Amino acid sequence: MGIGSSISKRITPKITQAAPNLTSGFVREALKRAVDGIGPLPSAEATAKARLEKADGDVDKAIRDVIEWHAAYAGAEGFVTNLGGLVTAAASMPANITGLALIQCRMVAVIAHLRGYDLHDDRVRNAILACALGEDSVKKLVKKKQLPAPPMALATAPVNDPALDKAIAAEVANSLIGKVAGKRLATTIGRRVPVVGGVVGLSADAWSTWQIGRYAGRELLPRTRR
Repeated sequence: MGIGSSISKRITPKITQAAPNLTSGFVREALKRAVDGIGPLPSAEATAKARLEKADGDVDKAIRDVIEWHAAYAGAEGFVTNLGGLVTAAASMPANITGLALIQCRMVAVIAHLRGYDLHDDRVRNAILACALGEDSVKKLVKKKQLPAPPMALATAPVNDPALDKAIAAEVANSLIGKVAGKRLATTIGRRVPVVGGVVGLSADAWSTWQIGRYAGRELLPRTRR
């Protein structure tokens, strides 16, 4: 057994202990807050409107701005929650997972609204969560028939399947845990100096957020609001 496998086995139990409430319900609540806004964070619709005005009505330009802004924000969030040393590796996971869920879901929701989708439609919310999984994960899930269709098809399906709500949210929860666990695994061995972990966290969170934003921008084609 290699060093990586050994560390992975030791880290995985700590993840589940550190984030015992990370369930499909948690993800749906994060999505709700991302769409509706919470505290000083404005709603996705208000953010979309502000970004569109800033871009002089150019939707594509507004979407690029939204992606860059959220990627930068995710990077800063990742930096803050990854500044601990080996002792606090597991303790900071819930904050990092919560932050990523909110930031990435909010970004996709803003993009969806800019493209003409109704954010209060459950089909659209499922599409937002599917986008948050990332393009590669969506392709694999569709191929395995664990996901009926890509985000665009989910958003425009004839009817909503309630059973799909929990299934997609569960996949997002697993994906978020995997991202944070993978980042921990990559930095644990050489993480004697705390700031090194912070830099890796910044890069990983910003990069994954940027990728998801680009995917959402390509996948969610423009629609005319009725």
